[in-house]
Amino acid sequence: MRPTHRFPLFLFCVTGFMENYNLSRLNILIVDDNANMRRVVRNVLHTFGIQNIAEARDGSTALEALRTFKADIAISDWIMEPMDGVQFVRTVRTSPDSPNPFLPIIMLTAHSDAFRVVHARDSGINEFLAKPVSAKLLYLRITSIIEKQRLFVKAGKFFGPDRRRRKVDTDNTERRTHVNQSKVDRRVQKLPFTGPEKRHGWPGYSPTDNRSSR
Repeated sequence: MRPTHRFPLFLFCVTGFMENYNLSRLNILIVDDNANMRRVVRNVLHTFGIQNIAEARDGSTALEALRTFKADIAISDWIMEPMDGVQFVRTVRTSPDSPNPFLPIIMLTAHSDAFRVVHARDSGINEFLAKPVSAKLLYLRITSIIEKQRLFVKAGKFFGPDRRRRKVDTDNTERRTHVNQSKVDRRVQKLPFTGPEKRHGWPGYSPTDNRSSR
């Protein structure tokens, strides 16, 4: 007898890698000109417990959506018309009337060449993910935004998350201006964890916590 489930089978196999997070309070904006891809991403987000989801078909409609929908994270395609994903990111980051310059943005695209990854990073994205969408990798990108928040910096014409994954002190001179950012983790609840101590921190953790295992 053939199974009669409504969604692709992989959507039912994601719980094995999911952390103990309650993501149900997150508001996610999906930006993609392909309705089928928006539906796939929405279904994957539903398996994470995320229900508050808005959709936009390109960067310009996404900017309009952000004026009324208080997104915590945007997941954006690259190739769209009339405004593509890179233009959308740059407008969010640098426009004087941007609804939220600190909005965490995941670039989800089929164009994953190395130079495109660098180009997307330099536009101000937080995370990059290649299509076809992987439920596991999308979940890891979302939790990376929560657990490993990077300071926003202004360096020349660039404004966005610090592109350096670790700080390298070369001449004792900091040429970047760090800016405070809103925190996604205020909307994320960490559920009780009964396994081994995690090494990378979690929402609510601060350096003043006294944890002998660290």
